[in-house]
Amino acid sequence: MAFTSRGLRRGAVAAGAAAVVLVPVTVATAAPSAGAVPAAVTQTEPAPGDDFREITPQVRQQLDAAIQRVMREANVPGVTVGLWTPDKGQYERSFGVADKSTGRRMSPDLFLRIGSETKTFTVTAMLQLVDQGKISLDDPISEYVDGVPNGDEISLRELAGMRSGLFNYSEDPDFFKALTSDPDHVFTPQQLLDYAFKHPPMSGPGEKFFYCNTNLILLGLVIEKVGGQPLHEFVQENVLDPAGMTDTVFPTNADFPTPHAQGYTNQTASGKIENSTDWNPSWAWAAGAMISNRDDLRVWARTVATGTFPDGATMVEPATQKQRLTTPPTGVQGAGYGLGIFDVQGWIGHNGSLPGYESLTIYLPSAEATLVVLLNTDVLDGEMEPSTLFGDAITRIVSPDHVYNLPVPPMPK
Repeated sequence: MAFTSRGLRRGAVAAGAAAVVLVPVTVATAAPSAGAVPAAVTQTEPAPGDDFREITPQVRQQLDAAIQRVMREANVPGVTVGLWTPDKGQYERSFGVADKSTGRRMSPDLFLRIGSETKTFTVTAMLQLVDQGKISLDDPISEYVDGVPNGDEISLRELAGMRSGLFNYSEDPDFFKALTSDPDHVFTPQQLLDYAFKHPPMSGPGEKFFYCNTNLILLGLVIEKVGGQPLHEFVQENVLDPAGMTDTVFPTNADFPTPHAQGYTNQTASGKIENSTDWNPSWAWAAGAMISNRDDLRVWARTVATGTFPDGATMVEPATQKQRLTTPPTGVQGAGYGLGIFDVQGWIGHNGSLPGYESLTIYLPSAEATLVVLLNTDVLDGEMEPSTLFGDAITRIVSPDHVYNLPVPPMPK
């Protein structure tokens, strides 16, 4: 997943969450990174009072060098990057390969799994039900789902804000064994909850931030019960279609739209790097199963950060969106987590990670800037999430006062 983005290894906002959030489906780990632009490249700082550098040919050269350095150091097969502003220019590049066996090049039209970024869609659906008066953020989860430890005390708000105290099912050893021994296995939401609920809560409700995929499985069940239709249909009709996101999919099986990049992971039974492209994402469901591409995520970055669809229609009411973007501290300096979304040094959004793929979709309101990063591996570089390494390296160049830097671990355990 991602806020620490590890879908399995640690538990995503990530984004992926991440995940600060940004995070999914990996078990949660959005690692921050540290890279600076190579010493040989001279950097020009933004003008005083300016939050974003103009994307000049010199800046493009710096971005090329920084991205290729991260690829080389973190052994990333392929990456696609998009950076857009209304008045400072844009940067769109793909590097490396989408398929190591054939050498097919990475390209911006490819579909990739986005892990914990799914959380932003699930929470959006929940907030729409809040706006309709069908649920309240302060309702206890016990009103909708039976058998939840501390269910009478855990609110929907605490689930969306990663403060329920529940155990993260994707950190359960038996779950990891079940997934990696049979990646085609179809998990039901109840089975995922069973892995979590055999463990005592990590803390009392509201006591501290703890990135947890279990929370999103519960919210997915709430949406289905109150919304009256399967989660993927609700998200399609109420979020994706109005946003015009025709290349974003909430899969119900292992099918993968074409063309897509192959994914590579070492979260395997053997511990060796394997191709995880066709693993069934049912285990991530509401926490990290979705698929998208660069241009759709460009749309989503601003949409989710503002609560407004591209045509100007309201996606989430302003008062509700304000609650969503209230991002209490996570224990990580400069990083706050709201309702299924994070704020890292001013960048709002989520990361995502699940076996074979990582992503980062963030928006800087002060500059109206959008950054999307998609890559086809989740193999850590030491303890660093590769998506965070890219986010850090890129933002150090274009927004040095707003660097996307998440330390590892990104949250207290």
